[in-house]
Amino acid sequence: MAASDLAALAALFADETRAAFLLALLDGRAWTAGELARHAGVAPSTTSEHLGRLVGGGVLTEERQGRHRYVRLADPGVAHLVEDLAARSEPAVPPPPRSLRAANAGRAMARGRTCYDHLAGRLGITITEAMTGRGLLRQDTGFALTDRGLAWYDGLGVPLEDRGRRPLARGCLDWTERRPHLAGLAGAALCAHALDAGWCVRIGSERAVRVTEEGERALRASLGIAPESLR
Repeated sequence: MAASDLAALAALFADETRAAFLLALLDGRAWTAGELARHAGVAPSTTSEHLGRLVGGGVLTEERQGRHRYVRLADPGVAHLVEDLAARSEPAVPPPPRSLRAANAGRAMARGRTCYDHLAGRLGITITEAMTGRGLLRQDTGFALTDRGLAWYDGLGVPLEDRGRRPLARGCLDWTERRPHLAGLAGAALCAHALDAGWCVRIGSERAVRVTEEGERALRASLGIAPESLR
């Protein structure tokens, strides 16, 4: 990559409106241009211009269904980059929330959320550290599942399907906890299982998730996680 290419990529992120779009798209869904415009509080014409740049730069992909235009993050690597930038740009002392609703939403996001297709926040960190403590995951030489970890996934009935060049396990710097949580194929598979099995449910309109009573029992049984640490 030439310096000009790197500068061009960085420029795609260096705009508050485009940054708002990218953070919203971390939920892993496809959004319409109108939904993103309302989320960021900008005009449809402005949205179209920004989305054109992000799609042209390979950061987003788009699909058209009738008159609707849907966009999503191009791949998990882009999601990882957005989350990592968010973690590195978070102020040491965040500004106070502007309302009680914002404060409640912020606490919910910090407690547990999805980061594209894996679990993040205190929930993601707690699971990652429990897996490491039980010898299922190694972090000393980069993130890697151990043989015990592979057997643990197999015991849960969670397949780890090969999806091209995506790593089996990787660390993703958590922007609220400032520590890495589990991403990669293993992180995505565990998140999908937690939602499908009813261990977690989505709450609100953001990426926040809540651990259910069933999830508390399952995480205690499989990873020794105390329920109170998930609340």
